[in-house]
Amino acid sequence: MPLDQVAFLLDFDGTLVDIAPTPESVIVAPELKDVLRRLRDATGNALAIISGRSVDQIDAFLGDIPFAVAGEHGIAIRHRPGGPIQRAALPSVPSEWVREAQELVASFPGTRLERKIGGFVLHYRGAPEAQAELRRAAEAWVKPEGDKFHIQAAKMAWEIRPAGVDKGYAVSLLMEDAPFAGRKPVFVGDDVTDEDAIKAAIRLGGTGFRIPIDFPTPAVLRAWLSSLVPVGEKTIAAGTEA
Repeated sequence: MPLDQVAFLLDFDGTLVDIAPTPESVIVAPELKDVLRRLRDATGNALAIISGRSVDQIDAFLGDIPFAVAGEHGIAIRHRPGGPIQRAALPSVPSEWVREAQELVASFPGTRLERKIGGFVLHYRGAPEAQAELRRAAEAWVKPEGDKFHIQAAKMAWEIRPAGVDKGYAVSLLMEDAPFAGRKPVFVGDDVTDEDAIKAAIRLGGTGFRIPIDFPTPAVLRAWLSSLVPVGEKTIAAGTEA
């Protein structure tokens, strides 16, 4: 399918870039930035990043390369460069949860608490043995609240976030407006948090890919994206069945 009929909505960590020991140590190669610029040009700006990170964090890594950015799994969405960040109206995480989470990670060296506007993440990459204990604590916080919050499994982490908004929500919302509207969405992710986005892309007539099922590694995905937009060419066959 010609790229002028396609919109690319891409996850960041584990998809465009390799997973790193810490979120801050991720490396974005200059070649990737060049590929994304060419992809945005070839698709008439229909390029978005949909990540669990905040919009500011994506900006720090990619600058103004993506046209749109959805952060925190769709809780915060910026529809265009320089535009306002639209935030979903969601309940606030109780302050006592945060305090108890801080105490919990302090008792498990190698774990880490990541704060987000809509919730927080308990990382255990540096202490895999803490996985079950962190899960039990998360369940103790969330269950009494009914359906207001839920626990999202991520790579070596548990995320507590408000219910009702996910990456599928972000895909659907972005596809309503130019330059995405009227195109076939192609979403690529790598984690269980990306399944909702893949389903949304398919529901909208597009397609979804997941690492390592469809692409074995981020490097293979990066090579594929590069092949879609060779230097000097702007619109070629995308090679998908979107």
